[in-house]
Formats: sequence, C-alpha cells, structure tokens
Amino acid sequence: MLDDFLVRSILAGLGLAIVSGPAGCFIVWRRLAYFGETIAHSALLGVALAVLMEIHYIIGIFVIATAIVLVLFFLERRETLPADTLLGLLSHGGIALGIVTISFFPTVRIDLQALLFGDILAVARTDLVVIWAGGALALGVLSWIWKSLIATTVSSDLAAVAGMNPGRAHLIYGILLAAIIAGAIKIVGVLLIVALLVIPAATVRRFATTPEKMAAYAIVVGIISVSGGILTSANLNTPAGPSIVMIAFLLFFITRLFKKIESS
Repeated sequence: MLDDFLVRSILAGLGLAIVSGPAGCFIVWRRLAYFGETIAHSALLGVALAVLMEIHYIIGIFVIATAIVLVLFFLERRETLPADTLLGLLSHGGIALGIVTISFFPTVRIDLQALLFGDILAVARTDLVVIWAGGALALGVLSWIWKSLIATTVSSDLAAVAGMNPGRAHLIYGILLAAIIAGAIKIVGVLLIVALLVIPAATVRRFATTPEKMAAYAIVVGIISVSGGILTSANLNTPAGPSIVMIAFLLFFITRLFKKIESS
C-alpha cells in the first residue's frame, strides 16, 4: 500500500497533468516555450512579494506572473523590439529583481531548491484542494477560449475577420498560463514547469489527428510521467520534480524512435 504522502503527491501530479496537457499544446503550436519560461522565472519575484505582503506564495507568484503577461501584452503593441527580445528582458530582469529583493529579507528562510526544482512529496491536503479546484476552473476557462485560440493559431487575421478577438484570447491564455505555473511551482519548480507543459504535447504531436486528440494524448503522457516520476523518486531516492521530467523526456525519445522505425 502506498504511503499517504505518495498518494497526495500522485493526486497533485495528476491534477497538474490534466491541466498542463491541453494548455501545453498551445505552447507547442504557437512556439511559446520562451514565453512560459519568462512567466516561470517571475516566480522568484512573486515569492518576494508574498514575503513582503505576508500572503500565500501562490498568490504572490500569480500576481507577478500576471503583471509580466500584461506588461508584455502592452509592450508588444508599443515597442519595435522583437517579441523574443522583450521576453529575454522581462525573464532575466524579473529573476534578477526577485533574487535581489529576497536578499533584503535575511531573516526569512526560503527553500530555493524546492522553489527551483519542486517538492511534490511535501504536498498537503490543502494543496490538493487548490490544485484540483484551480485546475477545474482553468479547464473551464480554456474550453471557453479554445475555438478562439485554435483560430488564432491558424491565422490571427482570419480569426479577426470571423469576429473573434485574437488579442483578448491571447491575453486570457497568458493569464491562465500564469495561474497554472503558480499552482505548479511546488510540484516541479521554476526550472522544470515549462518542461512539463511542453514535453507531453511535443511527444504526441505526430500521433494526433485533431487538436482535441492531441490535448487528450498529452494528458495521458503527463499522467504517465507524473506517476512514473514519483514512483521512481520513491524507489531510487531521486528528486521528484526532475524524475517526472526525466520520464516525460524518456517517453518523448521512445515515441520519436518508434516513429523512425515505423517510417523506415
């Protein structure tokens, strides 16, 4: 019988996989991996805000991540710099500002390793409530903007002509991504969360014939990765977050190898 903390960890990971699968598809389709990295890197500044205002770290991360999304949304329409340059400025500026701000609180102990790589084995029951309730809300929002995002991914101009609002859909998706990352930091950490969003979707891309099937397949790969990673961590005493990503990458490698063998 699995220990109680392992059950909580697997449940938390499953909740994340169910949300990150569909959300990660748009990161792959629209080449937004660096966008996700920028949001994730803002987590350090979010933790600093949480310490300063004495609020829960998830709220602090979400507030700062949402602010980064809004700033980027504004700058893309006002600046002449390329989008990847703006992302680089915000990403490295945010993480540097976060580290400097945290240094002003020498009496506050922050587990940087858990923040960077996650600590899913320390998930509590209250965390499960946040993950599953927030995940249900995130899926509801994603289903609401799903058609608009698909149309915008194909062509922003055609989506606009069809009466959709590509800018609004992109902004809502960015804020939704900020919420997912804020809720997932404790599970896989700042450095690995984007991998869990990208790798499952990239793994199944060649096998899916419709966007909906790709989202469903990505959920399955995410669930296998989370379950396998946690069990690997428990049996081999390896870090849980990196173990989850390692299993996801192994699945990606196996499917690529299988595809090459099939085509030969």
